[in-house]
Amino acid sequence: MAYLLLAGAIVLEVMATINLRLSEGFTRLVPSVLVVIGYLGAFGLLSQVLAAGVPVGVAYGIWAAAGVALVAIIGAVLLGDTLTPVQFGGIALVVAGVLTLELGAAH
Repeated sequence: MAYLLLAGAIVLEVMATINLRLSEGFTRLVPSVLVVIGYLGAFGLLSQVLAAGVPVGVAYGIWAAAGVALVAIIGAVLLGDTLTPVQFGGIALVVAGVLTLELGAAH
């Protein structure tokens, strides 16, 4: 259940971050509201994940790495951002680092 909440926190954080870009400096109402809702929801769910006993390093590592990777990919696919081969390699290294952190955690 904790990892389902973590997935929700990741989705909300990604939604908030993409809308941060779309808010154009908080000059557009709907994306600005979605930023606030997304970040509040993401941190609320993340706090529940931690309360459920997931180690903070593991929870935050997964949350941050998944967010970085998803925002970079969504930015490239939907917002016209570019991703170079080096950036793809960086995303792969971030994911590998989090996997290593998760695999090394005591269960």
